[in-house]
Parts: sequence; structure tokens; C-alpha cells
Amino acid sequence: MKALFVHAHYDDYEFTAAGTFELWRRRLGDGFRGKVLICTDGKAGHYFRPRQETGRLRLEEQTASARIARPPGPRARRPRPLGRRRRADLRPRLRARSAERRRPVRRWLLAGLCKASRDFRREYLICPPLPGEPLAGLHNDHVTVAEAIRRVAYMINVPHAFTAEYPADETKSRPCQVPVIVNVYDGYMFGANACDFAVDVEPAFPQICEMSWCHQSQIAEWLPWVGRHNLAPPKSLAEWSGMLRARFQRKNRELGIRLPHAVEVFRITAWGIVPQLERLVSDFPPLLPEASDLDQLAVRLKLWSGA
Repeated sequence: MKALFVHAHYDDYEFTAAGTFELWRRRLGDGFRGKVLICTDGKAGHYFRPRQETGRLRLEEQTASARIARPPGPRARRPRPLGRRRRADLRPRLRARSAERRRPVRRWLLAGLCKASRDFRREYLICPPLPGEPLAGLHNDHVTVAEAIRRVAYMINVPHAFTAEYPADETKSRPCQVPVIVNVYDGYMFGANACDFAVDVEPAFPQICEMSWCHQSQIAEWLPWVGRHNLAPPKSLAEWSGMLRARFQRKNRELGIRLPHAVEVFRITAWGIVPQLERLVSDFPPLLPEASDLDQLAVRLKLWSGA
């Protein structure tokens, strides 16, 4: 099984889906491949470090987290920002096409996401949600990525949609199954989060702590400074573990989950292929019955599939 996680920032994965990916890896071993795609370079996320230093440091932190997330092997690769490919491969072509230069930047995001999804050929694409409640908060970067995924979903099996950005032999196209597209929890969207099912990631909680602890420029510098996170700079991994536990418990209370465990929650969309409920229950790590509304999800999936 293959799952592609797409989000805006270097630390979003650790806070929303790292435990589920780790449980997949433990259960399936070499039968599971996960990939994380980050859509920003992280340079804006600080208050005293210059942009170039911030971008370099955040990539190093993500690299350290990735070493914890996977055992070494032939598939291990250094994290690489999505934008780097665009700078290296696409800007020369733009200079040759004056009309292309006037296209909005968002098209490049759509093109990059579409190609990444087609190349990886995953069963599940996991991404941030779109707020449906106008009173809810949001993070602009998260919403931009969510909107891009929703817009590009149909085009994943449209091979000529972005040949201007990624030239290809247009006479030798191959079909590409659109994935099941799943939303994660978004702490910035307080007041509008919901879940279809929850995964108990308590067995992976120590690893989530270690991975997120790698992002020192964020949890010890940026997040305490920028506000809205109720964070004081943690002084040790043990102290951070307690703070992260409190974050999980706050999320559980918001969603009405009456468990002390670390839980990751997911919502199925109709942006991609509509799955069968039995497939979801079989594919995902064991779901928490007391925190999952599978009956309501079954009704929604049946309606979407036209059954």
C-alpha cells in the first residue's frame, strides 16, 4: 500500500499523521510506502532568523525528523522541497514563453501536485481540510494547499493537463487511478473540525515526540512567539512530551473524544475516488469505535457512489 501526505509546512506531518504512517509501517513492513510532500520552503516562519537561514534550518530539521520516521535503506532519501524542482526545471521554459510568465503561481502548484501524485501512484492522498464554517479560523497556507488538492484531483488522470509545465510524449499516455483523498485535523480551523474515524496512535506517541522535537526552530522559537498556541519554549524532550500530550488532549476534547490517548483523526472526501467502507476499515490501522462514526460515513459513501 502507498500513501502520499501533502501539506504546507515542514512540521505539519508530525502534528497530524505521523503516528498513523508509523503504525502502517509497523504492520506492513516493506509492503508499505509513504511519501511526504511539503509545498512551502519554510522561509517565512521566524522572527529573528533571516529567510535564507530559516529555510535552510527548517529543511535540516525535517531531515532529522525523517531519519527517525523510517529505517535506513535503499529507499531513504533526503527531503526535498516541491519548489526546488520548479526552480530547477521550469523557469527556463517560462523565459521562452512570454505568455506562460503571466500565468498565476497557483498553476505551478497544481502542476507540481498533479505530477507528484501521478508519479507516486498512491492509494491514499492525505491533506489538510477546507473550512466550511465562515466563523472558523484558518491558516492561509493550509487552505491554499487544500484548495489546490481539491482542484487538481480530477486532473490526476488527465495526462495532458500540465504538459506545458512537464513536457511528455503525448502519444503514450498511461491511466492513473485517482486516489482516495482524506483530510486530517487542522488546529487552525478550530470550531469547524470533524472526523469520520480516529486511529489510536498511542503506541507511536514516543516517536511522534522525537520527530516533532526535531523542529526546534518552530516549537522552541517561532510558535511561542507568534501566539495562538499557548506554548512556552520547552526545555527538554520530556517537557515537550507533556506539552504535546496536552495538545492531543485538547484536540480530543474539541472533537468529543473521551480518551486520554494520542489520537489522529481523518475525514473522507469526494474529491477523489469514493472508497468502500470495508476497504477503509481494512486498510487503516485499527480504528477507535468510540471515536468513529462509521454508520454516518457509510451513508455518505453510499450516496456519493450512487449506490
